[in-house]
This record gives sequence, structure tokens and C-alpha cells, in this order.
Amino acid sequence: MKNIQLKSGILFMLMIIITLFIQTSCKQNIENKEKLSVLTEKTLIHPEWAYNKNIYEVNIRQYSIEGNFVGFEKHLPRLKEMGVDILWLMPVNPIGEKNRKGTMGSYYSVKDYKKINPEFGTIEEFKKLVTKIHEMGMYVIIDWVANHSAWDNQLISDHPEWYTKDSTGQIISPVDDWTDVADFDYNNQDLQNYMIDALKFWVEEADIDGYRCDVAGMVPTEFWNNARKELDKIKPVFMLAEWETPELHKKAFDMSYNWSLLHTMNEIAKGNEPASKLDTVLNKIAKNYHTDDFIMNFTTNHDENSWNGTVYERYGDGVKTFAVLTLTIPGMPLIYSGQETGLNKKLSFFDKDTIVWNDSEMFDFYKTLLKLKKENKALWNGEKGGNLTRIYTNNDKSVFAFVREKDEDKIFVILNLSNKKTKIIFKENNHTGTYKNIFSEEKFTFKKETELELEPWEYLVFE
Repeated sequence: MKNIQLKSGILFMLMIIITLFIQTSCKQNIENKEKLSVLTEKTLIHPEWAYNKNIYEVNIRQYSIEGNFVGFEKHLPRLKEMGVDILWLMPVNPIGEKNRKGTMGSYYSVKDYKKINPEFGTIEEFKKLVTKIHEMGMYVIIDWVANHSAWDNQLISDHPEWYTKDSTGQIISPVDDWTDVADFDYNNQDLQNYMIDALKFWVEEADIDGYRCDVAGMVPTEFWNNARKELDKIKPVFMLAEWETPELHKKAFDMSYNWSLLHTMNEIAKGNEPASKLDTVLNKIAKNYHTDDFIMNFTTNHDENSWNGTVYERYGDGVKTFAVLTLTIPGMPLIYSGQETGLNKKLSFFDKDTIVWNDSEMFDFYKTLLKLKKENKALWNGEKGGNLTRIYTNNDKSVFAFVREKDEDKIFVILNLSNKKTKIIFKENNHTGTYKNIFSEEKFTFKKETELELEPWEYLVFE
């Protein structure tokens, strides 16, 4: 009797194990099919020129004393020397006056989608700037505000049906604090047609190379899909979404923001998270995005600088260390106006606040990293770049080390993301070999048993 009960018990346990195995296998198969579905649905093709590029955000108003296109154009040789590839100009359209914030208003309150902000110059001067940028071997995209317009945009008078209204029939702002703009209603097909026509206008009229699209996720994805299709009929464009959703990459956008990285870096700098938290960020991207999706990495931009503090306020002595991170992990690095001169003030968003240009070691710092990005295939974007392989140490709470390799190119990066001196021992051997330090140009041979002592916030980049 006991043997029968024992056999019955064993059989029951086997049935449970088999059931759990089947359930796990089915779940894994479903996840794999979902992942495969995401990958196979991607039809977007990047412009061929974009794979080894970086991007630089231009704040025209604050860039020069003149605060216009002519004033900015004088800086092009310097930017070319630094190694800048794609220039993203913040909105160039006229700014609304009704409900304006500050004395000059927000760039993102657009009064006319087919005209140039007279404060910046004329459309002829804008075209001349674009031509000059192209002649110097660089590309230019402009900021596009599709989700909302200024309150004195003529569209409100001509097409009030294109706007979102409350229960009383009054046009509303998209967000309570955005009092200087009115929200579009993209359920209206005529609005979508108008906006696509306006997007095509600047590509056809001024030969720009694409757009950075403000709050892209607040506009229907299908609109962006259709817009990209129409724009690519004119020329292969580059599209950047101010959002963080894999869905947008399938048919519309080449690149989106890596907000997760920014927020994680902020917390690491405060000492609230270990350096190893970066593994979570990178693993999430690898899981959710196609291998050919471009992700934009940055330590600051116009919003972060104006509202959340300068890089020096947020990162302290780790400014360069976090910059190295954004320029060497998978993705396209962004540099914001003035970072190369050591900008250490929050630029006013609604008023004139000119950047003071000084000689700074940051210029050569970025120049060296951008040269590496362009020439070393391991750092290229999307599928043409190398995967990141972590090199674990005895202190991954403070140190983030990795290699990236593509064809004959390889880099090895070691970052002390803490304010403490630390001695490290490597637990891996994927990093072994002889390299050149890209900053000192000294050669160094790594063996598995090599030990290093790192200064607080020290960064080492080997090629």
C-alpha cells in the first residue's frame, strides 16, 4: 500500500514538473514570437550616411550675440573641426505672441509652420545656412512641433475644428502648464494632410535632411508612418523622436531618446544607484528594440539644461566620465550647444541669454571622442556597430567596464562612476590585448590578471 502511495506521489510530482515545463516553454515561445513579430514588422531603412554619425543641438537664440542664422554660421568651421555631423536646429518658425511666456516666448509655440522666425533672419538666409552646412559635409535637421500650435496661429481662426476642445467647446492646451500653446486634434484627417504638407515644404524648399519631432508620442504613430513615407519620396530623411517607444521605430523614426540612461546617470551621480544599474538600462534596450534602431544618448539638452540644472550641477566631477559613457555605448551621442566650451549655467528658455564662448579643454575632449566614433566601426550605430560586452570586476558597484568589437576594430572602456579611489581586478578575459589610450596615445597591454587603481571619476578609453 505504501509503495502504491509512493509511486502515485512520484507520478503526481512528475506530472506537475511536466506541466510547468510545458507552460514555461509555451510562454517562452509566445515571447519569442512577439519579439520576432516586432523585428519582422520593422520596414524603416536608415539613410546610409547615418551609421557613424553624432548629433549636435543648436540653440540659435542663445548661440551668438546676434541670436540669428548669420551669427550661428560663423561657428560652422569650429563645429566641423570638432567633428560634428548632424546639426539639429531648435524650431526656426515664428513664435506666437498671445499668451507668450517671457519676453521672447518659447520656440515650441509655433505661429506659422511655413515661415521663418524673423528674429533669426529670412528664409533666404536659412537656405544659405543649409547650403553651407551641406558644403562642409554636415547634415541638418530642424525641430518640428506637430502636437500643438501658438494661440495666434492662423489655423485657430481658419480651422477651429482641428483643435482639441473641452466639454464647453473651448480649445485647450495639451498640458495644464503649457499655457502658451493650443492642442491639435489628430482625429481630423485634414489636419494630418496639412501637417504632412508643411513637413514636405521644408525638405523641398530648403533641402533639410529631416526632423527632430517634439513630444512625438503625443501624436498618433500612424500619422508619423505616413509622414515618413511621403518625405522619403523626396529624399532619404533622418527622423528623431522626442519619445522612448520602440513602436515609433518600425516605420517612422530612425532614432528616439534614451531618457532611461539620463535618469539612471543622474541617480548614479548622486550616489543613489550603483554603476551596475546601467546593465538594467542596456538590457532593457536590447530586449525591446530592434538591433538596427538608433538610440540617442545624452548628458543634457535644452530642457535638461534650462529646467533641471547644468551638467556640472548634476554630475559634478563626473561630467567627463558620463560624457564618455554616452559616446561609447551603443547609440548616437548628442552634444548640446555650449557643452564644448564648458557651459556651466542654465540658459533662459524664454529670454535672451547668450552663451559665452571661451577656450576650453572640453573642445579637444569631444573632438577626440567624435573622431573615434567616426573612424572605429565598433562605435557605429545600429547593426553596423559592435555589441557591448561587459567586463566584470571585483567592484561593479563603482566601476563600469566593457568592450565593443566590430570586424578588426575594438575599444575597451573603463569608468569609475564614483567619487572614491578604487583598485580593480578583472574577472573576464575578453579585454586582453594591446591597446592605445585615445587621450594620451600611450600603449598598454592588458592581461587577465592585470590590476588597476582608478582615481575618483577616472575614465579610460582604449582603442
